[in-house]
Amino acid sequence: MPLYDYKCATHGLFHELVPMRDSGDACACPNCGALSPRVLLVAPQLLMMDATKRNTFARNEKAAHEPRHGNQHSEQEKGCCHRERHKPQVFYTAEGNKMFPSARPWMISH
Repeated sequence: MPLYDYKCATHGLFHELVPMRDSGDACACPNCGALSPRVLLVAPQLLMMDATKRNTFARNEKAAHEPRHGNQHSEQEKGCCHRERHKPQVFYTAEGNKMFPSARPWMISH
């Protein structure tokens, strides 16, 4: 039987184990016996979600405001893009001017 949350008008929140077929019905308050409606405190899909996925979402929510550090690599990584600097290829136009298609196009060459 699942655990459902109910809210009494005078005594506040309480939890009860109720069969699923009776989940929509009101439940009697354990203190005063008044019928109290069921309330949803947590979205039902989060309760059924896998624990690792739920923890991942929680970690992402906590880290949403932090800056990302995507360009930091360890020195042992093979094929790291920061070790090797590629020289830009030089092309010459028909007039004899230099052209660097892979370099910064806004720079004027000599």
